[in-house]
Amino acid sequence: MHREALIGAERGLSWLSHLTKRREAALFIVLVALIACTGMARPQFLNMQNLRDVLLNVAIVSLLTAGMTVVMLMRHIDLSIGSVVGISAYGVGWLFVAFPHMPVVVALAAGVGIGVLAGSANAALVALGRVPSLVATLSTLYIFRGADYAWVNGGQINASSLPDAFSRLATGTLLGMPTLVIIAAIVLIGLGVYLQQFRGGREHYAIGSNPEAARLAGIQVERRVMLGFVMSGAIAGLAGALWLARFGTVDASTAKGIELQVVAAAVVGSVAINGGSGTILGATLGALVLGVIDIALVVLRISPFWEHAIQGALIVAAVALDTLLARSMAKRMMRKRDHD
Repeated sequence: MHREALIGAERGLSWLSHLTKRREAALFIVLVALIACTGMARPQFLNMQNLRDVLLNVAIVSLLTAGMTVVMLMRHIDLSIGSVVGISAYGVGWLFVAFPHMPVVVALAAGVGIGVLAGSANAALVALGRVPSLVATLSTLYIFRGADYAWVNGGQINASSLPDAFSRLATGTLLGMPTLVIIAAIVLIGLGVYLQQFRGGREHYAIGSNPEAARLAGIQVERRVMLGFVMSGAIAGLAGALWLARFGTVDASTAKGIELQVVAAAVVGSVAINGGSGTILGATLGALVLGVIDIALVVLRISPFWEHAIQGALIVAAVALDTLLARSMAKRMMRKRDHD
């Protein structure tokens, strides 16, 4: 009987392990259910304009969540991304005011460049200065935002200052999809392939699983952590340029507080807080779920308070599930070791 119970427990834990690997499928089912339920309650929800708004809004959040995922995989966090989006959005707008005929590609590259500089500052503090990432990026969040306020000095960039070619990144379409969404999808696919198929990407997982073991295996942990923060900054800089194209008007408060939404999307998307687990697909689905909830609450005329309450509840549920799964896997390994 004891042996049969042990075998049954192992089968249950095996199923639980299989479920862990299928979190993306569960998120997709939740996403479809949300869309279906909201559509039945308010048929006007299922129109092309709402779909377009969801995709455009989620595209930028998904980019930021992908950058956050790279950092979180290594047991770190980047709270400065909202400020990086703000300062890069204003920086690109300022360049258009100074150089009205600047090519769109140069504008996007400028946004990435601003993000790289910000990410490099975070990388130096965390990897070289040994400052905990929570403290380091919380500090740079305020530093970058303060620099943005000083630069903007009460002004703003308006849509009228932007060339039509740049604005068409958000208003134009390619094969029926908004150009901005296609740009985001290309970056997300490229980053997902890098993490899953390339040695450098897999090292992020190794560092998050066990930093000391990764170091003993010959992985240059500090260099990889620095690269992760630079990548997060670069993606936030690109997101800032796309934010400018999407909304047209930016000031010193642009993207303020978005880092909390990004962390929520990453955690809901099965990116583990303690590192070593998560995918770009899962993080993107997490951003989509939160984006659909946001639009659904507006369509259903429910108080915006519930958006934050639901986000908080989803974070608690995701962290609790991760903890349960981690404990279950640990018990499984102990039982297997005792059985052997």
